[in-house]
Amino acid sequence: MKKITLLLFVFFSIISSSNAQQSVAREWNEVLLDAVRSDFARPTVHARNLFHSSVLMYDAWAIFDSQAETVFLGKTFNGYTTVFNGIATPTDSDAATHEILSYAMLRLLKHRFENSPGSVGIMQEIDDLFLLLGYDEAEVSIDYSGGSYAALGNYLASEMIAFGLDDFSYEQFDYPNVFYIPDNPPLILELYQDNTGIDPNKWQPLAFSTFIDQSGNIFPSETPPFLSPEWGSVKPFCLVPEDLDVLNDGFDCFVYNDPGPPVYIQNSNEDGIDDPYKWHFALVASWSSHLDPDDTTMIDISPGSIGNFDLANYPETFEEYKTFYDFSLGGDSSVGHDLNPSTGMPYVSNMVKRSDYARVLAEFWADGPDSETPPGHWFTLMNYVSDNPAVVKKIGGQGSIVSNLEWDVKGYLALGGAMHDSAINTWGIKGYYDYIRPISAIRYMAGKGQSSDAALPNYDPHGMPLIPGLIEQVQSGEELAGAGDENVGKIKIFAWRGPDFINDPETDVAGVDWILGEHWWPYQRGTFVTPPFAGYLSGHSTFSRAAAEVLTRLTGDPFFPGGMGTFDLVQDDFLVFEVGPTENMTLQWATYRDASDQTSLSRIWGGIHPPIDDIRGRIIGDKIGNDSFDLALEYFQGTLSNPTVGIENSINLYPIPFSNELNISNPKNERLHLELYSLEGKLVYEVDVFQNSTQLQLSSLGTGLYFAKFIDVNNETVFVKKVVKN
Repeated sequence: MKKITLLLFVFFSIISSSNAQQSVAREWNEVLLDAVRSDFARPTVHARNLFHSSVLMYDAWAIFDSQAETVFLGKTFNGYTTVFNGIATPTDSDAATHEILSYAMLRLLKHRFENSPGSVGIMQEIDDLFLLLGYDEAEVSIDYSGGSYAALGNYLASEMIAFGLDDFSYEQFDYPNVFYIPDNPPLILELYQDNTGIDPNKWQPLAFSTFIDQSGNIFPSETPPFLSPEWGSVKPFCLVPEDLDVLNDGFDCFVYNDPGPPVYIQNSNEDGIDDPYKWHFALVASWSSHLDPDDTTMIDISPGSIGNFDLANYPETFEEYKTFYDFSLGGDSSVGHDLNPSTGMPYVSNMVKRSDYARVLAEFWADGPDSETPPGHWFTLMNYVSDNPAVVKKIGGQGSIVSNLEWDVKGYLALGGAMHDSAINTWGIKGYYDYIRPISAIRYMAGKGQSSDAALPNYDPHGMPLIPGLIEQVQSGEELAGAGDENVGKIKIFAWRGPDFINDPETDVAGVDWILGEHWWPYQRGTFVTPPFAGYLSGHSTFSRAAAEVLTRLTGDPFFPGGMGTFDLVQDDFLVFEVGPTENMTLQWATYRDASDQTSLSRIWGGIHPPIDDIRGRIIGDKIGNDSFDLALEYFQGTLSNPTVGIENSINLYPIPFSNELNISNPKNERLHLELYSLEGKLVYEVDVFQNSTQLQLSSLGTGLYFAKFIDVNNETVFVKKVVKN
């Protein structure tokens, strides 16, 4: 039975078939990845789960290391202090680490996935591993003062759970949207209704008869809401206040590394293709024409022909975008690598049908059923790279070889931090700019008409640009014209025909043909179509580039082991919603960055993102990946010393949520004025805060969300924190 799991379980043909002993951290990470696959597909939520789990596993190891610093235990992390009074040095530090780590992971994973749609199977897998490791779940104490490592693991998890209720993800309310409301009405997919009444610069919800999410779960709503538009306020790992802007588009949006706006639609004065907005979305339509298995166009996908693009050469101007991406033929302007650095020989040509390559990429890097979402994909990739016997486990390629456990916990911390902060950064941008997806933009413009020639029928400044052989107007006598020529003059696009043309995905293909532009589809399942959140920026581009940087830094080598990673595909046995590929083929990558760049291109061929969503995501991902690894190194080397930066990080409000009393810890005795505002913006309480500790009696306040605004002696707002009253 075919599945689209990314099949990263057998990701590379270069991976050894030997079953080397895995670390306890690896075993728990595999259980977590299975839990993610069984849960609702929420990249933001699972990036957070992967990071918090990585912190627990790293700290369980770092406790007994003579050099390393913990991240969370015994530290103040993002305003939350976890007290640690120490524990006796064990005679067997590995056994103690295993026990602390296992109890911590057991408790955290059971808490995080207790309400998952796949909770029964998840809980069983957690219990099975825990029992296999020889531990007793009845050990529930968090009092480690007597030297119990089980209790210390329970305590560590309990503190992470408490921190998670105070990190502005609103986990305790199932990660809701507090402020965000979409500007556009839903696009009812099965009706093919007129879509010209929307704001063409804003995200549009999609309405399904049945929506099946990226993990294969039937979603309880037929119109999935925007996932995590307020995620920018979640507490990060390596993101810093200097890179944060609090912007307002109806509510305060926390935006790190603001890339500026995407391209907005222009009122074209003919020649609509000169409008960057129309060019970007028309390119998506153009690449859709590459998805016909009967197309015999051949391309070389070996590392000798593709990949090897330097960050400094990414496009910035519209003219540079037009040079970087090949509008007609697909792909980018990368030139490949001259030699395999491992063998010293040129890479052998790998000729495949472009239609197979484009379709495979769209599904291979997607988030289809049984997916661990993009953050989890890269954990799986790291695990299988780590299994390769050619990998020398030296952190950064330097120093002494480390144990499997040390390699895993350090790699997971750096990678987890990068994935978590990529989610915070990307979804903060998504929530603020709230940018449209191709399915809405293309159907909108096609419904408006054409924007190339005012002398032709159906001209509109917001219409599609006419491109011979790709985007044209329906003529009388054509099949698309209709029985009474009712569609004459409308926009037609030469593109993938869509899920309506597939009855049996085991045998059918939709193919490519002329279709009405108002009926355009991305290359996706008809029960999924497009992820339920704004396009700009691409999460895939940000996650993937950040992960590629971490793996490059961790291994000390930008290249895959042996100079090339590969994945073999069998004819007619990989694609999910239509049959394919038409021939056996092998995907190949020289470097982690090449794989990341291919991920980005796959989202264009899949009809999910225009180029404007891609490049700025890659750039931000590059920064986050390197910043996360740099910060992780400081913990590894014990050089961080847990500095406190700025007023915000010195103030702690607890407990969150609170009932009647809210405590404020102010260890620096900063002279501040606190104003407490309701969700409606009404000032409900104010007080001066300048003592080391202040307790506020707030029993008169109703339950709900409040904003605590801190104002300094210069009457300037220095920061705002969200608090929740039960």
